[in-house]
Amino acid sequence: MQLVFATNNLNKLKEVQSLIPEHITLLSLKDIGCFEDVPETQKTIEGNAIQKAEYIKEKYGYDCFADDTGLEVAALQGEPGVCSARYAGEQRNDQDNMNLLLSNLKDKPSRSAQFKTVVALHLNGKLETFTGICKGEITLEKQGEKGFGYDPIFKAEGFDKTFAQISIAEKNKVGHRGKAVTQLVDFLNNYN
Repeated sequence: MQLVFATNNLNKLKEVQSLIPEHITLLSLKDIGCFEDVPETQKTIEGNAIQKAEYIKEKYGYDCFADDTGLEVAALQGEPGVCSARYAGEQRNDQDNMNLLLSNLKDKPSRSAQFKTVVALHLNGKLETFTGICKGEITLEKQGEKGFGYDPIFKAEGFDKTFAQISIAEKNKVGHRGKAVTQLVDFLNNYN
């Protein structure tokens, strides 16, 4: 089986590749000659994932899956949510996004948050979605050099280290994307 993972994010690609079984060949957008930004104009995380998968299927004809992820902070009424990648502006800068989030949480007593990933699979004309959630909290400052996005300021429940301080394997076991992709893999393994 061959599937396109509709992402230009090499960190995300590496993280997901480690979860996909060997009998599934994973292609990147670069592999299929897609160099444009895939649209993400929906108002929900699920909507963006579906939009990206449908775009690749319609424009390039490949069976594919796409994901969208948001960090939802309780004290900020779910922000940054669907706007996580562009929280501090269109430049999509991880450092700017984290700095803005830490600043917005400065006077808030609660730092509880969750990462939510939705994976949309477009396979043989059918659409399936899989959702992974990882609950945790936002730290007071950035810690760690690994990972990407908000990883240096997110600590999962039961962990004393941020996502940026643990390995990809550890993160995949408890993380939002790992949970959603595991559901995807289970579905593909049982697909006839």
